[in-house]
Amino acid sequence: MTDELELLRDWGADAAPLTEPARAGARHRLLNTIAHAQRHPDAAPSRRHALRLATAAVAAVAVTGTAVLIADGGDGAGGRPHRAGGVSGTATPRMSNVSAASVLNTAAARTGRQETPVAPRDDQFIYSKRIIKETERGTGAVRTYEDVNWDSVDGSQRSLTMELGRVIWEEPLQKGEGVWPPREWSELRKLPTDPQKLIPVITDVGSSRRSTGDFTAQDWYQAYFMLGELLKWPVLPEGLRSAAYEALALVPGVEAIPGVKDSAGRTGVGIAYPKSPMAQGKYLIFSPKSYEFLGFRDERTSVSGDKTYVQLSHTVDWAVVDRLRQLP
Repeated sequence: MTDELELLRDWGADAAPLTEPARAGARHRLLNTIAHAQRHPDAAPSRRHALRLATAAVAAVAVTGTAVLIADGGDGAGGRPHRAGGVSGTATPRMSNVSAASVLNTAAARTGRQETPVAPRDDQFIYSKRIIKETERGTGAVRTYEDVNWDSVDGSQRSLTMELGRVIWEEPLQKGEGVWPPREWSELRKLPTDPQKLIPVITDVGSSRRSTGDFTAQDWYQAYFMLGELLKWPVLPEGLRSAAYEALALVPGVEAIPGVKDSAGRTGVGIAYPKSPMAQGKYLIFSPKSYEFLGFRDERTSVSGDKTYVQLSHTVDWAVVDRLRQLP
């Protein structure tokens, strides 16, 4: 890593520096693992909302759980909302004309004005409660889940998480293992709050020297995905959430999609990345008036491949607590 940010310093401190071919290979494997987790989330029984990274040589990047829901939204039955530029249904003229960049940059400004910095201790837990509404595309059957999680801040203690109502106990992180986004406050604070610097830092494994001018289509999808994962984490240092919104606005090809509903039934505007087949049906959802962030929409396919589900989610509560199972 550069002197600016040693994001993976503590994750693989004993590992030899990666060569550029090795780093490129690690990025490729990370993308393949992300794609597999999104196509077959049932195949990954552990971590629901974090990428667990093995960094002994970083090349063995692995996801031990599904990449969580990227969105409240859609019509719940999986129908595609109309894209910006075509007004339909509940879409207002403002929603139909808005650009993804304006939504994300306004959301960044709004977030910056309302931020209240919280700095959890490493021995604490992040409590969060998320409502997930899942609709089977073929039958229209709907199930609603209330997932409650207690995540160890630094990964040194067991975490209790839920995935679609299933309780999952996660063991402490092992040496040379970390998660994305990082849990330790000291690691999160190393992430740049300059969106131009944040993008290469989170897309490169062990390096932040590349220019976005050298990015491939896969690199840009990885940026979109990793930024979305970062935004799902409820506790971020001051300025980082705003930077992540602004960084998303820099991803070529992001689009605003009007008339997308979240799991609370609110109609909003979705931010999508239609350039990648791996991002189809995935949106971040914002209020069409205030640009307040509402939640995520995602799609998943059963392990057998014969069923597709539309998932809508939003976080209803979160807090920093001292003990496992402690409520705020």
